Amino acid sequence: MSCTRAHLESLPGLYDGLLPYLTPAGGAREGRAAKGGPPGLPVVEEILDLRGPGGIVGVVEGWTSVIRTDRRMAPRPAAGLGVEGRLRAGVAELLGHMPWIAVSWPDAGPFATDIKQLADSVRSITDPRAPGEVGRRLGKCPAIDTSGVICGAVLRYYPGAATVTCPWCQCAFPPATWADLKTLIDEDAKGIATGDTPAEEAEESCPIAS
Repeated sequence: MSCTRAHLESLPGLYDGLLPYLTPAGGAREGRAAKGGPPGLPVVEEILDLRGPGGIVGVVEGWTSVIRTDRRMAPRPAAGLGVEGRLRAGVAELLGHMPWIAVSWPDAGPFATDIKQLADSVRSITDPRAPGEVGRRLGKCPAIDTSGVICGAVLRYYPGAATVTCPWCQCAFPPATWADLKTLIDEDAKGIATGDTPAEEAEESCPIAS
């Protein structure tokens, strides 16, 4: 569930990161001007849908509604917030439910899969990588699955990336988690110094220290 928490925490930032991609480059100059003024800016419909009421926020609010029903809680009252405010409020509520989800909810698996797929679909737009791009090695992924097994795949940082994402388990680490991530990587690196891990894995220091 640690990966699910990281995916949830990344959603508001991913939502914000979609804004520059909403209008195609050069869109303001395309098309023939209609009577009464210049043509409106074209938009990328997929991104408009993700940023709209039925997109990212719709998925988050859908799960909060299901969880409230299963926990016999009253429906969430309308808060009069915009889409961004609703998204942040929904993410905060889901994070608050995480201890219960992890130990008590039979739908924890489908929930985790849906949130991961949502984050991945947005990240594929905001964090495209050039073919063959290697990135800077950070260390081993510290994510733990539901059986208690540590992932251990190599994490890499790609310049300009909004998150550090594990290529194996797809756990995403947004900037707010980087300090904790470095601590976990440093703890793992202690084993390298004593010969428990191949020395070549210590070749790079973590660039996300702060």
